[in-house]
Amino acid sequence: MEGKKTTGRRKIPLVKIEKDAHRYSTFSKRRSGLFKKASQLVRENDVDLGIVLTSPTDKVYAFVHPTSNAVIDRFINLKTDFGDRFVAENSRDKVNQLNDRLNELDKREEIAKESLLALNEMDKTREKNRWEFIDQLNADEVMKFQAWLDVGEVMLKDQLPKASSSSQSPPEDANI
Repeated sequence: MEGKKTTGRRKIPLVKIEKDAHRYSTFSKRRSGLFKKASQLVRENDVDLGIVLTSPTDKVYAFVHPTSNAVIDRFINLKTDFGDRFVAENSRDKVNQLNDRLNELDKREEIAKESLLALNEMDKTREKNRWEFIDQLNADEVMKFQAWLDVGEVMLKDQLPKASSSSQSPPEDANI
């Protein structure tokens, strides 16, 4: 294996960086890393957090969650009332429940859309009944259809004497 081209991770001594350009660059990198860790802390532990930094050029940078007023009030009033904490936790739980419900409804909506598309496809491809396209028949097809109806009528007339000779009599409104 060849020799390493970089020094890799190593402990950096905590001394003031003398060159201004290097100090500004290091500040910028560490500030972004700190803010990234802060957002992770807020996301994973659901805490209120505020960070205020001033750069070597006297610019002010801040990371605050949820609002600056809430963080300042929390810092000033270190003895927060149990009721306030309970309300805040209750509110967070309610928001989480509503988010879960919203996700569930989004899934149901997606399923409903898929079902509607499937039904529309089935409706387009289903075979039409004879009665739906009887107006579109040509003369030859009308003659075949008439013959089919005549055969059905003859078969029904043959079955009628057999049905009337059975022990049951037809209902009174059978002729209607």
